[in-house]
Amino acid sequence: MRIISGKYKGRRFNPPKNITARPTTDFAKESLFNLLNNRISFEEIDVLDLFAGTGSISLISTKRELGINNLMLIRGDVFKYLGACRLQFDFIYADPPYDLDLLPTLPDLVFGKELLKEDGIFVLEHSAKQDFSAHPHFLEHRNYGSVNFSFFA
Repeated sequence: MRIISGKYKGRRFNPPKNITARPTTDFAKESLFNLLNNRISFEEIDVLDLFAGTGSISLISTKRELGINNLMLIRGDVFKYLGACRLQFDFIYADPPYDLDLLPTLPDLVFGKELLKEDGIFVLEHSAKQDFSAHPHFLEHRNYGSVNFSFFA
């Protein structure tokens, strides 16, 4: 896998071979961040990445290898974390397993717990089966191949 943007752009890291996660395609990540770069200045913001997938398993070694010191990793149940979280974020990204039963509840959890700062953006990756357009905080939907992103604010 490779980092597609930012100061570590082009760097590669290797998730474990036995991972069953479905990594987001480079095309979808590049498209997403091209869009987000016009909306968010990624310098000095607070970001929450839920369901980090391949990243969470190899992030500890990647963090060490890149010398990143402003990254807090929590390995645990996302829903328990969301229930207890008292922080707010400028950008929240969630890439849960597409067949996760609780996936449709994520926008309500994020907004119910007021996890986004004013002007913050929440991006949820999901399958084409999900439609969040009726959610009161829904902004837009983008599709990149088999990858779907819903944006909320």
